[in-house]
Amino acid sequence: MAGYVDGFLLPVPDNKLETYREIAAEAGKLWIKHGALEYFEGVGDDLSPDLGGVSIRTFPTVAEAGEDESVVFSFIVYESREHRDEVNAKVVEDPAMEQMGHDEEMPFEFERMAQGGFRSIVSYED
Repeated sequence: MAGYVDGFLLPVPDNKLETYREIAAEAGKLWIKHGALEYFEGVGDDLSPDLGGVSIRTFPTVAEAGEDESVVFSFIVYESREHRDEVNAKVVEDPAMEQMGHDEEMPFEFERMAQGGFRSIVSYED
């Protein structure tokens, strides 16, 4: 059971989603190479759930996504916060990290991304 997750939520312009996916695929390989247990990137598909009249904030609202933007939710799983710090230090030092995304402008605005680290309080596995 993994005990720590870094989570991310961000809007990505629809016309830059493929570029984002390509960069994310390379990033995922890098994090796994340096010890992350899992790397996940997902794009919003069902973001207006019917909860029987219960009012909630949706991911597009939280991400402040525009009409021409998709919402991306991603996470990286680690053994612990300490393990996360070790993996991230290795990723930052990897020369491949410096090359990532340099061929093009980054396909999203960093200042619109939400990120945080989360320790596990409940977890079930098959």
